Amino acid sequence: MDTEEIRRRLEFFRDLGVRTIYGSVSAGLPRVEAAPRPSSIPQQPPASRAAPPRTAPVYSQAPPIQPTVRPVPSPTLVTPPPAPVIPAVSNVFDPLTFDRSGDPLQKISEDIGDCKRCRLCEQRNKIVFGSGSESAKLVFVGEGPGADEDAQGIPFVGRAGQLLTQMIEGTAGKEGIPIKRSDVYICNVVKCRPPENRTPQPDEMEICGQFLFRQLMSIQPKAICALGSTAAKALLGTKDGVMKLRGKWHKWNSIPVMVTYHPSYLLRPYNQDAKRESWEDLKKVLHFVYD
Repeated sequence: MDTEEIRRRLEFFRDLGVRTIYGSVSAGLPRVEAAPRPSSIPQQPPASRAAPPRTAPVYSQAPPIQPTVRPVPSPTLVTPPPAPVIPAVSNVFDPLTFDRSGDPLQKISEDIGDCKRCRLCEQRNKIVFGSGSESAKLVFVGEGPGADEDAQGIPFVGRAGQLLTQMIEGTAGKEGIPIKRSDVYICNVVKCRPPENRTPQPDEMEICGQFLFRQLMSIQPKAICALGSTAAKALLGTKDGVMKLRGKWHKWNSIPVMVTYHPSYLLRPYNQDAKRESWEDLKKVLHFVYD
């Protein structure tokens, strides 16, 4: 290889960045130093210059934890809302409402007169005051007159009244208690028949309540038997029904009260259980009063 050819090749390697070429001397190749190619891989610093690794500090004991103190807001006084006002169930026969409790039944009947105090007078035929013994130990209180009672002026003379008579006399006979219907006193919450036998309205019950109160205070029975929910609500001032009240003793003006089903309810064919319960209630009342 001539000198010109070697020179061209060396220039070629030089252009490529080669600075050193090792060759055989016998071959006549010169030794050329070349700079290394730049590399895209970052070079690590020399080990002698590497920073010492960081180590966690060693404590003889755990460093104290400083609590975070936050300001506590002052309590705000909240005024509670007023308690709801629940209207009490008024007893329309509250003894404190009246002051004429010693009058005989005749005087009370005269005071009622040809009553026009409420709307029930508009369609009535007769005022049904009450019937029975004025010295009775037991008083039965019903709801109001029906068609037969309105026609005759006597309480409990229709089908329901006939059943009540059988209950009183039949139960008393079986229990060995010698009483008849005429030995007890029977009356109603209202003295005039409500149209179509509807339930008396609260104002109607309140107006008639003064007369029923005077009747009960005049007789002063040993016990009262409330027939049906209307009589129970009027005497006891409760919203509970007969099924919840029956079979237990309650009180009206210190007089024991037993609540049971109204005879008209017992006339319905599907109320066989109610009939049995009514007889049990009546037996309890009769033994309490007459034993």
